[in-house]
Amino acid sequence: MTVSPSPRNIGPFTVSPIGLGCMNLSHAYLPRPEPRQAKKLLLHALDQGVDFFDTAALYGFGANEELLGHTLMGRRDEFVLASKCVLGGKGGQRGLDGSPQAIAATLEGSLRRLNVEHIDLYYLHRLDPNVPIEESVGALVRAVEAGKIGAIGLSEMSAKTLRRAHAVHPIAAMQTEYSPWTRNAEVAVLDACVELGVGFVAFSPVARGVFAGGVGPDGVPEGDIRATMPRFQSPHLERNLELAAQFKTIADQAGCTMAQLSLAWVLSRRANIVVIPGTTSEVHLNENLATLTLPLSVETLAAVDTLLTFEAVSGPRYPKTAQAQVDTETWPGEPLE
Repeated sequence: MTVSPSPRNIGPFTVSPIGLGCMNLSHAYLPRPEPRQAKKLLLHALDQGVDFFDTAALYGFGANEELLGHTLMGRRDEFVLASKCVLGGKGGQRGLDGSPQAIAATLEGSLRRLNVEHIDLYYLHRLDPNVPIEESVGALVRAVEAGKIGAIGLSEMSAKTLRRAHAVHPIAAMQTEYSPWTRNAEVAVLDACVELGVGFVAFSPVARGVFAGGVGPDGVPEGDIRATMPRFQSPHLERNLELAAQFKTIADQAGCTMAQLSLAWVLSRRANIVVIPGTTSEVHLNENLATLTLPLSVETLAAVDTLLTFEAVSGPRYPKTAQAQVDTETWPGEPLE
């Protein structure tokens, strides 16, 4: 089989199955590219037909939105633009504020930094447990009515929260980590998205770089956000790299790269899924896009399922503080600390 290159629907938008997550151009992962290299990568993606770019107010605490604003907006009609609010800088620390006042203020900042008057898709980046989801969504409904955003999305939220939000206003997209080694979305939210007609946007679809060959036995550099994640710490890292080696064997036998196999597996799960891998490399971006022309057998994809069950990967996906900011379902027995 070949994963269809045909466009997929995310709410009112039709986009290629593979977009671009822009976070690691400015935030979280190391090493980061120089601004000139980052701009070149963004323009290359646009030239290669990428038509869905994902950023957030959090990324670089505004620097990522500014990067896109300076680089892409001269070709604004060629792509769907997505950004996010609620999760951001608070007192010099990463924090949540889902109040309508904070959402309105963050949106104004996003519009200014992105150099636009309208953002196509604007997400609530996380659920603020201190603010009813209905109030947070209501703030974005008013932004839709004012013409400042086109559609509303949620990120890392549960099926229950999705239903509550969708009752206030149609939700266009749910964005959640989803890859062969993070399958929480399969507990409930993927099915809820299909039921409600909500698009699903998979971030970190190559296992935060592990299935792109970007993580070795020494782990990741100090200061990289993954260094705080248990899966990238001993003794979990060693076990997970063993799984990655077995995953690579499946990819080698199929005649593709690990990243291509991981992307193809995610895209094969539902017809409403779009993936947004991030990269700082034009070569890797081209490799990712080539996934849509690769023939992969049903047996190959089944081998991924057999290797990477819910229980296979070692360690929690987030440290305790970050896990507390995630509303996504956990699977029975999932380690959380």
